[in-house]
Order: sequence, then structure tokens, then C-alpha cells
Amino acid sequence: MIEERGRIIALVGDQARVTAERRSACGQCSVNSACGTSLLERVFGRHPVELLARNPIGAQVGDEVVVGLSEQGLLRTAAAAYLVPILALIVGATIGERFGGAHPDVASVLGALIGLALAFWWLRGYSVTLTQRPERQPVILRRLDARLSVTLSDAPQRIDIHRSEF
Repeated sequence: MIEERGRIIALVGDQARVTAERRSACGQCSVNSACGTSLLERVFGRHPVELLARNPIGAQVGDEVVVGLSEQGLLRTAAAAYLVPILALIVGATIGERFGGAHPDVASVLGALIGLALAFWWLRGYSVTLTQRPERQPVILRRLDARLSVTLSDAPQRIDIHRSEF
């Protein structure tokens, strides 16, 4: 489970809108002054990330919390977001070139653009589907200022809540 700290800014039904500062590994990298990511961060600055997370512990607005996201969900989403458009672009260009007739270059560019547009259309539907699956959504694991925490078991539907007595 990937964990990130954040603060609840709003409650939306049984979910909470959480804002978190972006963290990068640029400070620990030996080439951070020559890296493109570091340069972009210096030019555009760090902006907070806002996300909607399940709230099984009943955290309230203003609470500082730890939000978790499954590694498997993150990897699948990243693969879909990066690989599908690239593959659609390549396949579209190949099909356009193959069936382009007298102007294979123009048909290749057109095929690539059509493939890219179809990939983005598919990604939109995929992201809507993901928001409806609870096991793929971020979840608030615990409050940082309280001793209430959540343990996610292997079964995605079962959530155990533990209260520490100090």
C-alpha cells in the first residue's frame, strides 16, 4: 500500500476530499540539478494534489490523515495511462501507412491521430469504471492526530477498525 499524508478539506457523502503536497525524490537524487523533472518543478512550482478518498474511519474536515492506494491499482492505472495511447498511436500509424494508397505518409499521420483519439476516449471510460470500484479507490487509513486506524485485509470489501487505548 502506497501511503501519503494529507488534510481533509471537504466531506462528500461517505468520502472525503483530501489535499496533499506533492513530494518528489529530487532532493535525494545525485543529478537533481540536471534532471528534467527537477527543472519542471522549479519552473512550475509544486502544487497540491486533491483527491477523493473513501472515509471508513469517519475523519472530519481539517483532520490530518494518511491516505493509502494499492500498488496494483496504481500500476494498472499508470500502465493504462501511458501504454494505451502509445500503442494506439503506433497501431493507428501502421494501419494508416498500410492502407494509405498513394499517400501513405498522410494516411499514417491521420491513422496515428485517430488511434490516439480512440485511446483517449477509451481512457475516459476506463477512469469512470475505476471510480466505481472501491478496491481501486484511495482510502483514508488513519488520522495523524488521533489513534484510530484502518487495516485493509486481503478481501477488498472487509475493513477492520482499531482504536488504540493510550
